[in-house]
Amino acid sequence: MALQPGDAAPDVTLPSTDRTQVSLAGLWAQQPLVLMFFPLAFTSTCTEELCTMRDDIGAYTGLNGRVVAVSVDSPFVLDRYRTEIGADYLFLSDFNREASTAFGVLREAPVGPGLRNASDRAAFVIGTDGRIRYTWHSTNPSLLPPFDEIKQALA
Repeated sequence: MALQPGDAAPDVTLPSTDRTQVSLAGLWAQQPLVLMFFPLAFTSTCTEELCTMRDDIGAYTGLNGRVVAVSVDSPFVLDRYRTEIGADYLFLSDFNREASTAFGVLREAPVGPGLRNASDRAAFVIGTDGRIRYTWHSTNPSLLPPFDEIKQALA
């Protein structure tokens, strides 16, 4: 089960697209964090989701939020994907499934034929105190997150 508002967010350290290790606690200590889990790079719904975030990034930064995208893809794949879609926010690799497991969003059903252990689509807003302010989680990989609710949670 996914973590809920009021829960302490787990501090997980993940590699970024430039292969540096990034601590989630180090990010949310600076400003509220919008943590977006997505199943797989280069898929249609994930691309729509992350391009929507890209196109509206000013709304999130205007609310003092920092957007971070997380998937089980390798940092190398995420680097190419991030470049291809022109996203200028942080992408982190959960290749070892540590964050997906800790946040309770590791997908149980396959995403496609033989594709197991991806993340479900999920969104978390984490305050600078390390507490989860907002959670949205879907086992349906075709659903987009409610972007307006995410922004309201930052406000």
